[in-house]
Amino acid sequence: MKKLVNDPSNVVNEMLDGFVSAHSEDVERLEGTDVVVRNTAPVDGKVGVVTGGGSGHEPMHAGFVGEGMLDGAAAGNIFTSPPATDMREMIATVDGGEGVLAIIKNYEGDRMNFKTAASMTDVEFEQVIVDDDVAIADSSDRTGRRGVAGTVFVHKVAGAAAARGESLAEVARVAEKTIDNLATMGVALTSCITPEKGEPTVELGNDEMELGIGIHGEPGINRTTIESADEITDSLADAVISDLELGEEHEVVAMVNGLGGTPQSELYIVANRLDEILDAHSIGVHDMWVGEYCTSLDMAGCSITLLSIDEELRELLEYPVSTPGLTIK
Repeated sequence: MKKLVNDPSNVVNEMLDGFVSAHSEDVERLEGTDVVVRNTAPVDGKVGVVTGGGSGHEPMHAGFVGEGMLDGAAAGNIFTSPPATDMREMIATVDGGEGVLAIIKNYEGDRMNFKTAASMTDVEFEQVIVDDDVAIADSSDRTGRRGVAGTVFVHKVAGAAAARGESLAEVARVAEKTIDNLATMGVALTSCITPEKGEPTVELGNDEMELGIGIHGEPGINRTTIESADEITDSLADAVISDLELGEEHEVVAMVNGLGGTPQSELYIVANRLDEILDAHSIGVHDMWVGEYCTSLDMAGCSITLLSIDEELRELLEYPVSTPGLTIK
């Protein structure tokens, strides 16, 4: 294993210090925690929007802290939920008097620790659970499907609504609306390697790929020999389009997300094919995001996310934002 690390057990601490040093005009770290907040927090009269989760998915989560998006992000160890005490400090710090919305990816540890954190404060608190991964079919009660790259769209929409001065109930409503119109599917060409383990999390042969793999290396739905970029894109797009039941009356914002080890050039090859597929289905494309938004350390592969939008969601997605990981003017 070759990695730019010192002590594997100190990766998150050093990463956060470096992140804050590089983006001190936007963010700061809460002393004694692994929490990053806007350096203007709390913003009086505005709903606070927060998130959290294991590290290893950068720029998610802290990369989207800033004006027009998140007010805070709690970082756990690699692929591990942050502690409830850090979440509690974050919630209390960003509360500007209008309550706090937590955007939580659908993992047991994140859900449990945010619930505990909320019970430890007097802040008015709401939460939404993102479960956009269509590789897990049973989402009837929102306990099955994982939260993955589409979470960034929820950050964007909720952050914009809060920045416009909407109430906590309204910010939560548009976040839930986004989740209800969101679907993602990913593929891994290689495993990720965690710093402490130092070896692949998943054994994938040189000629193999895994469809539907989770962002922590959780099992996918099908392991096959490697296919062409167009064939892979077809499989991912078909699963997402089918899940959302998209047709010619729909308009989407699309995301081609790199998982950490895939060159930008290859992501654009996937984007090219995705645009052809959507056009063939007469699905309108309002915008396409291509890049790394939710990674899995150094995993080679990508995910495709589609968000079906209306005028309300379109306006919120276009709302100006300035964060280390995303800027829209």
